[in-house]
Amino acid sequence: MGYAIISHNQRKDNMTTHKTFYIVYYAKKHKKHITRLAKHDEKSRYGTSKKGVPYYVYYDMEAHNYRCASGSWKVRSA
Repeated sequence: MGYAIISHNQRKDNMTTHKTFYIVYYAKKHKKHITRLAKHDEKSRYGTSKKGVPYYVYYDMEAHNYRCASGSWKVRSA
């Protein structure tokens, strides 16, 4: 069970839709690294903000809502 870094400029057609995974990133709100069970679906998106910060909006399977990881993140299979 290893980690894979997904580049924020990776093409959307390379993302697997509706496959679950774990995403790990530093949450400024909580001031610690957090791990979430997530899913990439048709509403998920990623890119670069106007300030040049990469972001990824994903579906949180436990909270049943969308969340945003920014800066850097790691992904591993569920």
